[in-house]
Amino acid sequence: MKMNTGHFNNITFQQMEALIHLVEEGNFSRAAQKMHITQPALTKSIRNIEESINVRVVNRSNLGISLTEAGKILYNYARRIAKLRAEAAQKISTLPTVKSSNIYLAASTIPATYILPPALSAFRKIHSEIKVYAKTADTHETINAVLDKEAEIGCVGKKPLNGKLAVDVLWQDRLVLAVPCTHKWSSKKSITLTEMSKEPFVIRERGSATRYVVEEYLKKTKEIRTDDLNICCELGSSEAIKEAILAGLGVSIISRHAIRRELAAGTHCEVFIKGMKRERNLYQIHLLQTEFSPAHKIFADFLKKFSPEK
Repeated sequence: MKMNTGHFNNITFQQMEALIHLVEEGNFSRAAQKMHITQPALTKSIRNIEESINVRVVNRSNLGISLTEAGKILYNYARRIAKLRAEAAQKISTLPTVKSSNIYLAASTIPATYILPPALSAFRKIHSEIKVYAKTADTHETINAVLDKEAEIGCVGKKPLNGKLAVDVLWQDRLVLAVPCTHKWSSKKSITLTEMSKEPFVIRERGSATRYVVEEYLKKTKEIRTDDLNICCELGSSEAIKEAILAGLGVSIISRHAIRRELAAGTHCEVFIKGMKRERNLYQIHLLQTEFSPAHKIFADFLKKFSPEK
């Protein structure tokens, strides 16, 4: 017989199972019983294999059955395919369902403190079955948490440059110069960077995206540098910054998300700085190699659609 390799695609998995059971049971009758089919049906499956490839795979005799050389090859591959199917079924069965999913999130200060609480509250109303565990850190620590697989999703105020990370724009932010409403600048339309450099200035800690954006902007301007600022204090959170401003310790550049409530209440005022670009993006990050579960996809898509301005 001349083998017709082009017809191998016609061999079904059921036919390969018939061959596996036939070899393991040693005769057609027991193999048919094992598969819960009739003996003629099993015999037909083996015959269909042989007709498809035009090669005999089973020797039949009064002493029982044996495999031809082609049959041995096909049997070995059939067992491997059956094993792969079983492995696939096992892996799929262990995947978390949406109802039992946990999501581990890391976020820098601004999104963690002022955006994620209402976002998570809104998310829980729709998907109470999905639990989100959030960790707050600075931007640098948040990026590392995702890279080290301590968190599956990160929210940061600075675009990472690491090629291992997928980066998506989540929300818009605007940095504002905040002063107490009793401050001499509270009634001014705008000030210059030079004027700002003479006033006591409260700055965020190193590692903060807000500080990074301010420093990067000042590097590009020829008017002043970070070293020219009259830095009186370095603080580790936006809440501490706002309290320092209110206490009269100094002025500061801060996210509008962080100070929205104080601006509405009239305790703080926003002062415009001439020529300063104040807008920035907040980003969602995850490892490029991460294969999101259905729950993670639902959560990531929700964050992209969530509007912190509402």
